[in-house]
Amino acid sequence: MKLNSAQQKRQLNGLITMSLFFVLSAYFFYFNSDKTEPVTYGFVIGNEIVLLNEWVVDSKRAVEIFLLLSLIGISISYFRFKSDKKMSLGTIFFGFGLIMAFMSWAASGKFIPFTGLLQGAIILSVPLIFGSMSGLICEKSGVINIAIEGQLLAAAFVSAVVASISSNLIIGLISGPIAGALISLILAYFSIKFQVDQVILGFVINVLVLGLTNFFYTQLLIPYESTWNASPSFSTIAIPGLSKLPIIGPTLFNQTIIVYLMYIIIFGVQFALFKTRWGLRTRSIGEHPVAADSVGIDVNRLRFKNVIIAGLVAGLGGAYFTVGAVGPFSKEMTAGAGFIALACLIFGKWTPKGVIIAALFFGFADYLQGTLSIIGVPIPSEFMLMVPYVATIIAVSGLVGRVRAPAADGIPFMRGNK
Repeated sequence: MKLNSAQQKRQLNGLITMSLFFVLSAYFFYFNSDKTEPVTYGFVIGNEIVLLNEWVVDSKRAVEIFLLLSLIGISISYFRFKSDKKMSLGTIFFGFGLIMAFMSWAASGKFIPFTGLLQGAIILSVPLIFGSMSGLICEKSGVINIAIEGQLLAAAFVSAVVASISSNLIIGLISGPIAGALISLILAYFSIKFQVDQVILGFVINVLVLGLTNFFYTQLLIPYESTWNASPSFSTIAIPGLSKLPIIGPTLFNQTIIVYLMYIIIFGVQFALFKTRWGLRTRSIGEHPVAADSVGIDVNRLRFKNVIIAGLVAGLGGAYFTVGAVGPFSKEMTAGAGFIALACLIFGKWTPKGVIIAALFFGFADYLQGTLSIIGVPIPSEFMLMVPYVATIIAVSGLVGRVRAPAADGIPFMRGNK
């Protein structure tokens, strides 16, 4: 499929950006670096099949190898650009090579648990994927969902409390999506029925949930912690055979039940949006609700239903914070994950595949800064905390280029409006 002139211009900008970052990385990580100590990459974290236990390589040589991989990525992108094709494959090679070159430079003389790094990236990306999928369903329907943060926080709180009271993790898990749906009910009712500004409403809901959870945490969960906030968390479930595969086995197939539910949600949303009548109708009310209404689709009813479904999805992400990970609820524990999920939605260009890549990218960058801090990399902690956010800004501005939301996103629908 040939690209139009605007797409070609964005691809050219992306190619220039990649070349610029390659030159800067080569200068700082290779030519201007005196680090020569070996870096050790570990590939085994359990009892999986061992193909390679460790890879010990001179830091500068490793940087050289991965910069060469980045250069290959730029070359692939260039030839695909000249052939009027998308540069996705080259971008993947470039990004992986640049991140590994940075790791090899920063962790000179250190041990990097590579498989553990991938596993951690999956763990940190789970609530982001659920939140982004929730936003995707809403915005494909034409409703802006700024309230993802509130949905995640409410679900985390309710899941922990219900699991603590009932002493049943399954009931706690089920209560999370219900809490997310109730928050979505507020969003749907006021934004669709009364046509309240969706952005303002979303922020109001976030502040409301933040205030309520902080109040009940202080007045109820702290004084009566043993009764109201003593939730355990799900144990990991290893899938026989698959969990023994090198690298991807412990990363993808030795996870909790919520992560496996995430896999189902990912494939379910991708299939439903593009292969079912519901998906066609959802995309039509998000792009051109007047046309959808003219063929008999009840636009507002479908929007209302989809916002509730999105709340159920976000609720699973909220439940992951408590019953899926640490157990007890803590104050403001989502720490802005809902807003990062919105960034992933934009980064991913409002597509399920793009959203997943964006969430995994941010999860990897976030876990990487934590890992490098733990192993004692001599880089200021303030800079390390900036890494995931800077990486996201670079990726969005340089490699993703211009993105377009659904045409009717955030626009209330009334019959007779054009």
